[in-house]
Amino acid sequence: MTARPATRCSSAAVAHRPWAKPVVLRDGRAVLIRQVQRADAALLADGFAQLSDRSRRLRFLMAKNRLSPSELRFCTDVDHHDHEALGAVSLTDGYGVGIARYIRNADDPSSAEIAITVIDPWQGRGLGTQLLAQLTERARQEGIRRFTALLSADNVAALALLRSTAVGTCLVEPNGDTVELEITLTGYRCALCGTPASIGSSVGSRVGSRVGSRVGSRVGSLGCRWICDACIRANVPLVEAKLDRLWWQ
Repeated sequence: MTARPATRCSSAAVAHRPWAKPVVLRDGRAVLIRQVQRADAALLADGFAQLSDRSRRLRFLMAKNRLSPSELRFCTDVDHHDHEALGAVSLTDGYGVGIARYIRNADDPSSAEIAITVIDPWQGRGLGTQLLAQLTERARQEGIRRFTALLSADNVAALALLRSTAVGTCLVEPNGDTVELEITLTGYRCALCGTPASIGSSVGSRVGSRVGSRVGSRVGSLGCRWICDACIRANVPLVEAKLDRLWWQ
């Protein structure tokens, strides 16, 4: 579906946006990722019109035909602190091609719920990864240390994206057609000895399932926290007593 010329973002408007970063995607296309402003309502509405029915269902967890004026105001009139929204604008034609946002949890100011949407013609180019990276950077600057995301269970691309982002990603709760993910932005430390985790370390549900339910209350109470290899091996006698096999190899 071709975007409407009336919603094109002018180069002058782009040039004067606060917090903007040019990004080159893996197919060579260039976008500008920058903070969404009130004047972007038409740009956002046009991007929504380019989403397929399936993409809309995956984003809103229900069928949705349009964004109401109040929804457009909510999505574009943000304070960039408790509510941040970053839009990706094509540097070729000025049209909006993706958006990522977080909304801070009022009961836990260090956490925020996130959502990422890329219009169908631009999916599969790495734009979602870039949007998440920039949103993570902004969240850290605003004191957010943890993301949560509620996703459709069949949103395979989003699940893969969020699970591959950082050491501290774990499944919080599957619930029928939806799943909730929790993403720690600060990186994990071993819950027993405090050793920092490195990218690629085993975390979250893997540790919870292998150690948490088998080693005893001391480790079992740690939930989705990370445990380093040394501390896992230190608990081997407890594990072997229950399993009678060297499961960690």
